[in-house]
Amino acid sequence: MKTSAPPLATIPGISGQFRIGQILDLKAGELLSFDQLINQIASKDLIFIGEVHDNPEHHLIQVQILQALVDRFGTVTIAMESFQKPQQPSLHRYLQGELTESEFLREVKWKGGGGLDYHFYRPLMLLARQNARGILAINAPHDIVRKVARHGLQSLDINERNKLAKDIDLNNKAHRAYLRTAYEQHDHRELRKFDYFYEAQCVWEDTMAQNLAEYLRESRGKLIVFTGNGHIVNKFGIPDRTIRRFPVSMVTILPYALNENEAIEKKRLPIMSG
Repeated sequence: MKTSAPPLATIPGISGQFRIGQILDLKAGELLSFDQLINQIASKDLIFIGEVHDNPEHHLIQVQILQALVDRFGTVTIAMESFQKPQQPSLHRYLQGELTESEFLREVKWKGGGGLDYHFYRPLMLLARQNARGILAINAPHDIVRKVARHGLQSLDINERNKLAKDIDLNNKAHRAYLRTAYEQHDHRELRKFDYFYEAQCVWEDTMAQNLAEYLRESRGKLIVFTGNGHIVNKFGIPDRTIRRFPVSMVTILPYALNENEAIEKKRLPIMSG
């Protein structure tokens, strides 16, 4: 019986072919073991670990990396795109044991909050509850981001605008081109104007960056950030916007779902999953 071979990836500028489960240091063009990965990122102050939100393997990778960092450093602080800044008090009460998991999920209105399956995030949340110094809610309020996506930044009132980053950079041409491609690959029936779509993406990323920078400015210790791959690919989303506000040593880790043979741009992946 003929079986299909597992998919392989090639990366321009790096010799060889790569398969599911491998970890690649893109700067050096070398494969790493998991222990070598942890050794490399251990010296960084700010660690971004990406995900495709509905890919369970990506969430498993996140838990494995967080556990390894906890084993090495003890308690750490994590930040999550999944939570909006106004939800911070509920997160604190949950971590302190003042709320059960069910009570916490009701308070943050998880159902309908982005349509994400909490079971993907639950192992990370339980590990963080036991070992994290804190969980930072870094996202902008969803209703305000949706309003920007439909009607633009100029549609916000003063109260809404004050809940977002003070400075929002709309002038990165490479970032804009990347998001233009993403926009054109999907049917945006309610988002008919790309300029508003782009403003909304920058609102997300600059607001999360400002919240991370504020924490780093006031606190010491390692900060581990869990967010969607699209916000950290090429670093021109949240990462560069964070260190522009508060320079620290930084690394990004992007899990990549390899489902078929393909050539992948050099900046797009360090960990391949099925």
